[in-house]
Amino acid sequence: MPPNVRTRQNHAPSGAASADERAPIIPILARHVRQVEARAARGRVGPRDRTRFQVIALLMRSERARVKEDSSLPDATRKELLKRIEGIAAILARTAALDTSLLNLLGEDVKPGPAAQKLRREWLVESGADLPPEELEVQEPRYRQALAVPAQLASKQVVPASVIARARANPFLAPDLAQPREEARPVGSLAGWDLMDPLYRAFEQGAGGSVASMTLPEPLRSDQFAPRGLHLMPHQARLVEAVRRGHRTFLLADEPGLGKTAQALIAASVADAYPMLAVVPNVVKINWAREVERWTPQRRVTVIHGDGEDMDAFADVFVVNYEILDRHLSWTSTLGFRSMVVDEAHFIKNLGSQRSQHVLALAESIRARTPNPLLLALTGTPLINDVEDFRAIWRFLGWIKGDRPSPALVRKLEDIGLTPADPGFYPAARDAVISMGIVRRRKADVARDLPAKRVVDLPVELDDALARSIRASERALGERLAARYRALFESRHGFTPRGDQLDLELVRRVAASELESARTSGGTENVFTMIRRIGQGKAALATDYAAQLARSAGKVVLFAKHIDVMDTAERLLSEAGLRSVSIRGEQTPRQRQAAIDAFTRDPGVAVAVCSLTAAGVGLNLHAASNVVLAELSWTAAEQEQAIDRLHRIGQDQPVTAWRILAAHTIDAKVAELIDAKGGLAARALDGSGEESTSGDSVQRDALVHLLTEALSA
Repeated sequence: MPPNVRTRQNHAPSGAASADERAPIIPILARHVRQVEARAARGRVGPRDRTRFQVIALLMRSERARVKEDSSLPDATRKELLKRIEGIAAILARTAALDTSLLNLLGEDVKPGPAAQKLRREWLVESGADLPPEELEVQEPRYRQALAVPAQLASKQVVPASVIARARANPFLAPDLAQPREEARPVGSLAGWDLMDPLYRAFEQGAGGSVASMTLPEPLRSDQFAPRGLHLMPHQARLVEAVRRGHRTFLLADEPGLGKTAQALIAASVADAYPMLAVVPNVVKINWAREVERWTPQRRVTVIHGDGEDMDAFADVFVVNYEILDRHLSWTSTLGFRSMVVDEAHFIKNLGSQRSQHVLALAESIRARTPNPLLLALTGTPLINDVEDFRAIWRFLGWIKGDRPSPALVRKLEDIGLTPADPGFYPAARDAVISMGIVRRRKADVARDLPAKRVVDLPVELDDALARSIRASERALGERLAARYRALFESRHGFTPRGDQLDLELVRRVAASELESARTSGGTENVFTMIRRIGQGKAALATDYAAQLARSAGKVVLFAKHIDVMDTAERLLSEAGLRSVSIRGEQTPRQRQAAIDAFTRDPGVAVAVCSLTAAGVGLNLHAASNVVLAELSWTAAEQEQAIDRLHRIGQDQPVTAWRILAAHTIDAKVAELIDAKGGLAARALDGSGEESTSGDSVQRDALVHLLTEALSA
């Protein structure tokens, strides 16, 4: 029910003042929607702006319905109010075009959380609305134990025979199916505050050079935990010591190459947290089993394939990949796991995905059945697009429940003695979250003896005909964008723009709209098809350079995004008399591991041709020290992940990444955009003051570049 809007008795004649009195919420919405639009135009839509966007949409819909149904309104007034409401709707649409992730907040079935409820109440009170008592109280979400197996997946569940055998062999380990008692939420100075937005903002702002890593104890003098012949590096031993002293939840965000897998395995051994469930990408299943055998040889490991027919249910460590987890939810949720590891945890950042929901449901069931389980989220790149990428990982670790901090985190925030209204709250709140178990170490700080790495750009000239074709396509796309811009400019301003007149907000809007349509377009030339054609054109040149490096400097890793570029590279290497292996997404784990073994152990294998997406995480390729990037990624994080397959513990040579760029094309501009904007993790985790970026913003800015060039031509 829309709230009753209090109106004055003596109405002025029809006009703006009368309309405002009839619908006092509209000026409030208009003011806020322009502010959110301005933030989106600058590419800085944070959690608070997202909440405002959602509340504007909610109140706009309810006000539209009220105005249409209010029979006391004169027709002229109703027409004017609806026109103003449609103006707000148009601004919402423009804003969503600038940041397409906002579209998810426009659905009528999207339920407002506590922050949105509170903001809605504040604006309605400001407008003078008479709110019923139930709307004056923020409705907190009910936190219930997640069901491990959704109804739609029940028919897919499998129970391997060995699991049944284990249950029969351990009759006294039947799971406790009673609903756990919910821990009471502490009541203090922060009662009534929505704390999630301030927590995200604390990380969004960075911390002036402070790395996001909890204080870890000094390790024992002697390494008592690594098996004979191996040793833990000091930074690894400090995390293990924290586990030995009782800490049990970690977001282990060390930079790639610093041995996160070994730390997780030794941590489970020290905590005696078996059986352990490791949920990992398919590409590293076999490697995880090898790491278990290497670091904890006294423990049995089983890798789950398909329906798990050949798995060993009596093992200590169970390794399963994300893709098949959905069919193993029933028995994994009741086996009695005492620890759970999620490798490459940024894979679960989308809370709406089935993958995330399965992982979070399993973690909830483990917490319900095991007191103080060991939970570790491993990822060198926990933040990809937005600081709210933390949300799923924090839920997995039990630091937040629904849209509220857990009681344990609230107690830490209460201990600060400040509220979000106090300026000092934000750095202190960031420290409070970090103390829950965020561990972030950089190679430059903990592995000073690791050789340096560098990225070298190699501009290449494409074949004349191909180069002319690509440049013609770039011009055509730029002119198409310019025509759309001029039409919108004339519609907005009433006159045709001159060459020196540039509406930057409109430029970004046109670029964002083109980017959205490019994702669904068919044969139309767009930024994605152009980058792919450029990659195809560079394939032979990149392969030739990799061959030269292999002959002069030893083993080489070549990364590409597209299969046809990889196919070209393998064919040309074979024609040049060089043996190569391929690491691709469609391979089975055994095929992939065989390729890695051949590359690292066989001196006759000169080049590993790798998929940037399939081989960019979890692999150890430090047998080489030169990497050729035949195609560009859209983010600095993806590029760094690829380079760090070589630049990691065990590498004894300086690592050089040779980035092949097509001169005089948009390829060079994309590389410039990636380099100009640091990763989000640099701000939120490493305390850097660098601007953050995402793949979407690089693509949009590349289109902005083409558009502005076309306008200035």
